[in-house]
This record gives sequence, structure tokens and C-alpha cells, in this order.
Amino acid sequence: MGFTEEHRKWVGDHISRRTGERRGRLERGHGHGERMFAEKVWWPMMGHFNDLHPEYEVLDWRGWPYFVDFAWKPGQVKFAFEVKGYGPHVQNTDRTRYRQELNRETYLQIAGYRVVAIPYDDLEASPENTIFLLRSLLMPYLALRTEEKEAFSRLERDILQIAVRSSGNIRPVDLVRELGIHPRTARKGLGTLCEKGIFNPVVSIESGRVCRYEYKHSFKDNQIW
Repeated sequence: MGFTEEHRKWVGDHISRRTGERRGRLERGHGHGERMFAEKVWWPMMGHFNDLHPEYEVLDWRGWPYFVDFAWKPGQVKFAFEVKGYGPHVQNTDRTRYRQELNRETYLQIAGYRVVAIPYDDLEASPENTIFLLRSLLMPYLALRTEEKEAFSRLERDILQIAVRSSGNIRPVDLVRELGIHPRTARKGLGTLCEKGIFNPVVSIESGRVCRYEYKHSFKDNQIW
């Protein structure tokens, strides 16, 4: 099924399991910006809505509710994604509301959430930029979950971490330089990650030999979670 049907089912399922203000907040709050994030960023990147919760309620130390646009809770990790636009409601925010917003974000971090602001303008103009940033941010956590299912070696984990820092493209010489390993060991580690479907080898047109390895950029193509 495509995005429209999966999105309808996902939101409908969350609405059906909520009552009171939690239900009303979802019905009112999942608006244009939130749908754009789901359609233009999360769906192309993940291909599903597993572990993603819209208009998620977090109670503070007083028992008062905070609602975040999206909470992603795939296990021990907790992320809070907030779509933020630069409209009149932001430009005219008074000191009290500004203070409350800062305290809200601080409390979410105290509660164990990593808070990530998503610019509304990027969702409209350059969602691929948001995809790139989120992919780089989330890939280590997804790789960690992979290790729980499929015993990755220490070398393979190190390679994944280096790939994050290099935007997904990596050469054996990069591993030799950063890890101090033999070129043959570097190629072997990259080869096993290719066999596991994590990387694709890229062949040079001039030499006909593998010159670098490319991380498979779509999360939904990598069944590592």
C-alpha cells in the first residue's frame, strides 16, 4: 500500500486507542505540517510508521501533559520530533510563552527524549535536506538494533560509525587511515557488510575495480531493524 492508505490507517489506529484530550489533540493537532513530515520525510526514509506516535503525550513532574508532534520509540531510544514554522504565532510569542517552550524542551530531555526541531520551510522547499540530517542522526541507533538481531563484529560496527560521518560513502583507504588496519582487513569488513545488504560496491568505470562502497540510503531497503 502507498502512503495515503498507510497514513490513514496509522492515524486511525492511534485515534481508536485514545480517549478524551489525547484523542482530541490528535484529531486537531495532526495538521498540514505534521502530514508533510510524515509524507515527505518519514515515509520515503522508512517506508512504514512502526514505533512512530503522532501527537504523543508526555506528563511533566506536576502531572501536566505536554504533547509532541511525533515521538519515535523503537526500543530504549526515545526521540521527540517537533515541526516548527516561522509564522505570526512564533514572531509574536511573548516572554512567558517563550520561557514555557524552552522549559518544555528541557523537561523532554530530562524525561529521556532527544528533541529534534524540524523546520516547516524545509518540509516545503527541501525535504531531502531533512531526510539527510535525520538519516545521519538515526542510523547509529538503527545499527545498534541490528546488532541485537545479527551479531555484527566490532569492525563492522566501527565501519558503520565511520559511514555515518562520511555521508554514507566510504573507501578502504578511509578505514586504513581511521582504524589503523590492513587494507585487506578493510576490504574484508566492507565485503561482509555488502553480503548483509548494508553497502553496495561502486565500480570505477576506468579501472573496472571497486573504488568505494555506498551505504544503502533508504532505510526501508535495509531490513536492519
